[in-house]
Amino acid sequence: MSVNHDDSAFQEETTDSFWEVGNYKRTVKRIDDGHRLCNDLLNCIQERAKIEKSYAQQLVDWSKRWRQLVDKGPQYGTVERAWLSVMTEAEKVSELHQEVKNQLMSDDFEKVKNWQKDSYHKQMMGGFKETKEAEEGFKKAQKPWAKKLKEMEAAKKSYHMACKEEKLAVSREANGKGESSVTADQQKKLHEKVEKCKQDSQKAKEKYTKTLEELNKCTPGYMENMEQVFDQCQQFEEKRLSFIREALLDVKRHLNLTENQSYAAVYRELEHTIMSASAHEDLKWFSNTYGPGMHMNWPQFEEYNPDLTHNIVKKSKKSSDVVMLTNVSTVNNHPSQHRDSGSSFDNNQAADEWSEEYNAASNADTNGGMRSFDEDLGKGVRVRALYDYNGQEQDELTLRTGEELTKLEDEDEQGWCKGRLDNGQLGLYPANYVEEI
Repeated sequence: MSVNHDDSAFQEETTDSFWEVGNYKRTVKRIDDGHRLCNDLLNCIQERAKIEKSYAQQLVDWSKRWRQLVDKGPQYGTVERAWLSVMTEAEKVSELHQEVKNQLMSDDFEKVKNWQKDSYHKQMMGGFKETKEAEEGFKKAQKPWAKKLKEMEAAKKSYHMACKEEKLAVSREANGKGESSVTADQQKKLHEKVEKCKQDSQKAKEKYTKTLEELNKCTPGYMENMEQVFDQCQQFEEKRLSFIREALLDVKRHLNLTENQSYAAVYRELEHTIMSASAHEDLKWFSNTYGPGMHMNWPQFEEYNPDLTHNIVKKSKKSSDVVMLTNVSTVNNHPSQHRDSGSSFDNNQAADEWSEEYNAASNADTNGGMRSFDEDLGKGVRVRALYDYNGQEQDELTLRTGEELTKLEDEDEQGWCKGRLDNGQLGLYPANYVEEI
């Protein structure tokens, strides 16, 4: 029997199939990978929480800085309130992002951490119980089939070697017939060698066929056992994948502020405040406070009166009646309109304008107005401001904490005192804002 065989036929074909011996290790490794992926998810959530915290703090810092700048700046009225509402939005959004940070760490992070702890059980000798169980399950399922496969591979190798020997013997016999130097006895031996190789080849083939049949009989049971262990690994992995999906949905729900009613309310309120800004109202307010709408004591002819002194008018906070600080006389002074805006720029400007108007009046020589001011310079009690106070009207002083001034009159029934700053400016201030030195 002559069989032609290539050398390539003796090279074992290798595949990357799951069914190959030892290739179940990728499935086992997936269990360890699942534990590492839980660690990665924990780090991912933690880093995002840090970003949320940092962003929340940046919003607060930005809001604080710009609220002060706008508050002290020249902007006024409804447009100022609209501008400040942007800082309010930042503060509220900061609170929401801080809440996101807290939810990521207290809810999502802890949830993943606890699931990981409950699903993966560490062993004293290292590794996880789940990994070891999968490894042992695959080994047990594969062991009988692997033994048969090894026997079949050995029989296959023997058969292929026998075929190679047979081919070599046949070639030698053919070459011997063509050479005159080969004796009949040698020719006979070559022929006997060919026959023996054919017999060995046939026996090896029979053994190879038999081991292959036994392997094929063992294969269904092998596949069933392997699939059973694999299904158990699939079920474990399905739990992990489902949990990760659920955890990511929780993260999404916490991150997605567009679904948060409080978040939507912030921007509804912001839009309402901005839309409420009215240029017409602000211009009208400015005109009445600093423009043509202001009251003016137009000059009128006055007879000379040597007994009449220049006086400062102290207005009651609740009445339009006025009280002279020195001699009693009738004064027709209309109170200036009070500004609602909290801008310190306007308050200081009002105080400066009041000071300029008063000094101009004091410097006038009409009716000997300088005498009363000169007399007041040596009077009064020294006091110190306990708090900041921005003068709200033209006849009020602006005080700063720790600033010293002179009290010229005691507290009236409305709680106001007359005083003089060290720069000579006269005006009113709240009595409970100062203490005697």
